[in-house]
Amino acid sequence: MGTLRVRRVGKLILAELGELLATKVKDPRLRLVSLTEVQVSPDLRQARAYYSILDETRSGEVTQGLASALPYLQRELGARLSIKFTPHLVFLRDHSLARGAAMDALIDQVRAQDKQAARDRGEDPGEEN
Repeated sequence: MGTLRVRRVGKLILAELGELLATKVKDPRLRLVSLTEVQVSPDLRQARAYYSILDETRSGEVTQGLASALPYLQRELGARLSIKFTPHLVFLRDHSLARGAAMDALIDQVRAQDKQAARDRGEDPGEEN
């Protein structure tokens, strides 16, 4: 991800954005939005903030909510950071949590099918994890 300074600025932006979304932004479209990572460009001019939501049906409204809150978040970030330039924020969707939840559901489904197949064969499937 780059130099130590770039990583530190990314962590600081992540913390500040998380605090702003949790306490200052009152937009109901941004409820239950989780920021997962912030990647800052080497020149500190752009910051990609990755967010995740578990409810896929809310994707459009969350995107609109973030676009609406972007000027406020940008301004507040500029006031809170002690750096020469405030990085331009870009919000990008992080699908990893949703994919992980879908993978967990598939694993649970396969385990249930395996247990049923063992019962059908007359075996005791037990409670293995």
